[in-house]
Formats: sequence, C-alpha cells, structure tokens
Amino acid sequence: MQSQNPMIADFVKLANSAAGTFAGMTREARESARERMKEAMGGMDFVTREEFDAVKDMAAKAREENEKLAERIAALEAKSAK
Repeated sequence: MQSQNPMIADFVKLANSAAGTFAGMTREARESARERMKEAMGGMDFVTREEFDAVKDMAAKAREENEKLAERIAALEAKSAK
C-alpha cells in the first residue's frame, strides 16, 4: 500500500538522492586515492616479477658454481699437500 502523503514521498526522494550522492562520492574518493597511490608508486624503482625471477635464477646458478669451485679448490689443495 503506497502512501499518498506528499511529504513522505518527498522524504523518500530526498533519501534516494542522498544515497546516490553518497555512492558517487565514495566511488570518486576511491578513484582519487587509487590515482594518488599510482603517482606515488610510479616514482619508485620497482622491478617486475620477471626481472626478479631472472635475478633469482642467476643467483642460484652462481651459488651452485661457487660450491663446485670450492670443491675443486679443496681437491687441488689436497693434491698439493701430498
């Protein structure tokens, strides 16, 4: 059953308008904050995931090579000590 009272109808319209305005303000604030973060982070030198993984692989290979070289040195020193 709908109310025929124009005052209530006006109040409902006002509440709907306020809700729409609040939703718009929330969306605008979120987009503004996101844009500010992009600007702040844009000046920093971050590496991509691919670059990070490549350097990580290089470090692992270098570590393995160092271990092999350490074993060779130990073997050579053992030979020269005899």
